[in-house]
Amino acid sequence: MSDANPCRRLHILAQHCVPKRKGEVLSLQSTASGEDVDLDALAYGFMASQALFAALELGVFDKLEASQPMTAESLAAACGLKSNQLQTLLTALVAAKCMTRDGASKTYCNSPNVSNFMVTSSKNYYGDYFKYQMGRLFYNRMSHLAAVMKGEEDLDYSTWFADPAVASLYTSAQHNGSLATAKSLFRKVPLNGVSKLLDVGGGSGAFSLQAARMTPGLKATVLEFPEVCKQGRRLLAAEAGPEEKDRVQFVELDATSPHWPVEASSQEVVLMSYLSGSVPEALISQLYGNAMRALKPGGKLIVHDFMVDDTKDGPALGAYWALQHVTVNPNGLGLAPAEISDRMRAVGFKKTEHFEMIDRMTKVVIGWKAV
Repeated sequence: MSDANPCRRLHILAQHCVPKRKGEVLSLQSTASGEDVDLDALAYGFMASQALFAALELGVFDKLEASQPMTAESLAAACGLKSNQLQTLLTALVAAKCMTRDGASKTYCNSPNVSNFMVTSSKNYYGDYFKYQMGRLFYNRMSHLAAVMKGEEDLDYSTWFADPAVASLYTSAQHNGSLATAKSLFRKVPLNGVSKLLDVGGGSGAFSLQAARMTPGLKATVLEFPEVCKQGRRLLAAEAGPEEKDRVQFVELDATSPHWPVEASSQEVVLMSYLSGSVPEALISQLYGNAMRALKPGGKLIVHDFMVDDTKDGPALGAYWALQHVTVNPNGLGLAPAEISDRMRAVGFKKTEHFEMIDRMTKVVIGWKAV
C-alpha cells in the first residue's frame, strides 16, 4: 500500500541512510561486499542507456569527433541544441565514461570506444544498432516484460515483423553489426570449398553477403519473413557488387514452417544466427531437424545466438538479451550451449562443439551430420 504523505515517505527513506559515524557518506545500501547487487546502479541504468541513445540521435558524438576538444557551448551551437540541456547530457556521458572532460579548459572529448564504435565516420561504427534496434524498438518492448510474463500481452516475431516499419528499422539497424560479426565467424569457421549455404532467418542477408565475399563460388539462400526480405534485397542492391548480388538470393518463408522449399541433402552449411532464441521452444528441434534434412552428409549446422553459460549464472549481457527476447518470444527458451547441443543430437547430429563469439554475449554451437 502506498503512503500518500510525501513527508512521511522522506522520513522513512532517511531512516535507512543515517550515517553511523560523523562525516560518513549517506548510502541506502550496504557496501561491505562487492558480491552484492548495487540496486541504485541497476535501477537507474536505463537513464544511462537513454543518455547514449540521445547522444546518437542528436549527433553529439559525430560533432565532437570532428572538432574535439570542444566546450559545451561550442558543441551546443554545432548540434543546434540548448546549452543548458546539452550540459546536463554531457555530464551524464562523462559519468558513464562515454566522454572525458578537461577541468582546466572545460572541454570535452569522446572516449576511445565511442570514437571507434559510435562515430559514423569510423569503419567500426555500429551506433545504428543501439540507436534504432535498442533505443527505438527493444527499449519500449522491455517496459512490457511484466505484463507479458503475467500473460496479459502476447507478441511474437512473425506478428512484430509483419509491420513494415518495424521490419525495416530492425533489419537495417542490425545490418552493419552483423557484417562485422559474420566476418569474425567465418574466420573462426572457414567456408573453404563450400558451394551452398542456407541462411535460415538470415535477416538483412549480412552473413550470406559476407560469406559470398570471403568464399569464391559460394551461393547463399536467405530464408526470411516477406517484409524482412524486402529490406534485405534493398540493402543487397545498395552494397553488394554485381558478382555478389548473383550469389545471394532471398526466399520468403517463416522459418518455423514445417517444410522448407529446399532440396534434401543439397546444402553443405546451414546457418542460424539469432534464430533459435527467437522462436518458441517447441519449434527449436523442428528447425534443427529441417537443417539435418537439408544438409549433405558431412555438412554442418552453425547456430549463433545470445547465450548464457551452462551454469546459468551469466554472463550478464547474454542473460539480459534472453530476458529481452521474452517480450517478443514469450514461449522461447533462454539458450545455453548444452541445450542446443542436446537438441542437435536428438535429431541426428553426431558431433557438436561450441565456442564464444561476441564476448559475454553470444556463442556458437556447431553440429555435424554423419558422413
